[in-house]
Amino acid sequence: MTTKTILVTGGAGFIGSHVVRLLVNKYPDYSIINLDALTYAGNLANVADLEEESNYSFVKADITDLEAMRKIFAVYPIDTVVHLAAESHVDRSIEDPLIFVKTNLVGTATLLQAAREAWKGAHDGKLFYHVSTDEVYGSLGETGFFTEETPYDPRSPYSSSKAGSDHLVRAWHHTFDLPVVLSNCSNNYGPYQFPEKLIPLFINNIRNEKPLPVYGKGVNVRDWLYVEDHARAIDLILHEGRVGETYNIGGHNEWRNIDLIKVICRTMDEKLGRPAGSSEELITYVTDRAGHDMRYAIDASKLKEDLGWTPSLQFEEGIAKTIDWYLENEEWMRGVTSGAYKDYYDSMYKNR
Repeated sequence: MTTKTILVTGGAGFIGSHVVRLLVNKYPDYSIINLDALTYAGNLANVADLEEESNYSFVKADITDLEAMRKIFAVYPIDTVVHLAAESHVDRSIEDPLIFVKTNLVGTATLLQAAREAWKGAHDGKLFYHVSTDEVYGSLGETGFFTEETPYDPRSPYSSSKAGSDHLVRAWHHTFDLPVVLSNCSNNYGPYQFPEKLIPLFINNIRNEKPLPVYGKGVNVRDWLYVEDHARAIDLILHEGRVGETYNIGGHNEWRNIDLIKVICRTMDEKLGRPAGSSEELITYVTDRAGHDMRYAIDASKLKEDLGWTPSLQFEEGIAKTIDWYLENEEWMRGVTSGAYKDYYDSMYKNR
């Protein structure tokens, strides 16, 4: 008997695939619907191990398409939405800001409206869970942390579009009484991350002895969280979080970019059997990103005190696991970097 039907948007992406996997495997009596438009960052190979599970299904659709969203809510008895679908790469938002406005703002509003119409005010047992980023808070100095009360101060088209989507979710809650919960998370890393992001990019470049481009002097600071710990936090908030609340999720792992890169270099040298220091020679300093925030750091004490969550891995252990995964999954990386992964949907689903 199905006890809950959860729609996960962006479930073929990096974080989304880990959330889908956790929910499918942990809750066999739930029906998990993976909704993804399969844009460049959506990769069904990320969830290939789930395709034959009886409580899993995949739907290809765009969250900005209201009629498509209405149809999904009509076909499936969805009582929970975990909304992860988003454009998320800052550099891409500088190159093409309007796609971020469309996906992150229009897409979120469209999904909210579809849920509101489907649930028709009968909100008992319903939940719209919106997953966001710490970048909505702007930039910190050398001290201090982002809390749930930190005023929003986004600096890039990406963070601005995510900030706007957060406001839309709260607007549907206050105006239409839609039951919502939000979380804002620090930088994630781990398996299945699209290699435009720093850690998989640098792992792949070191393996292939290509330059490691470092913005500015590499002194920007980020708080890093292993992606499976983020998925655990989402699961916990989904089941035990209070409606209307926001929870910050952080890794308690602050690193200057250059120091993090050097850890990756040292670990890769060890695992590839290369002379110590050889990977660091690939570091190349490049012109800093426009509007580059100096420091992000999350205070996740509310999540710990209210729901008992803490991260399970510190960075050195997590990065070693991450590097092992990428070294053991060269075929996945080749498929992504070559673009071959885009053919996966047609081969698996076109004739179904």
